[in-house]
Amino acid sequence: MNVADKTMFEIYRERDYNRAFQAIFYTTLEEHSRNQAIAKAAAGDTVFHGFIADDKLEAAQAAVETIVDDLNDMDEDEAGIADDEVRRRLGAYLVE
Repeated sequence: MNVADKTMFEIYRERDYNRAFQAIFYTTLEEHSRNQAIAKAAAGDTVFHGFIADDKLEAAQAAVETIVDDLNDMDEDEAGIADDEVRRRLGAYLVE
């Protein structure tokens, strides 16, 4: 798959006091907010990252947001999802 046909994403956890989980889709960022969004993600702890096929991007974003919501609904100290579970839930959208 061509690099231009996929979107890089990351699920991360903020390090500040609320420790919220967030998702970022790097290649869809708007120019005016790109640096701030990337800096925020870089300051967090990566939970999962990968590439999504652009032809499935809308559905994949919804699936990623569901995972983020699930993580944020968990008890703060026990929050987490194994990589294998994330891969299973996003399997229809992930590309190498």
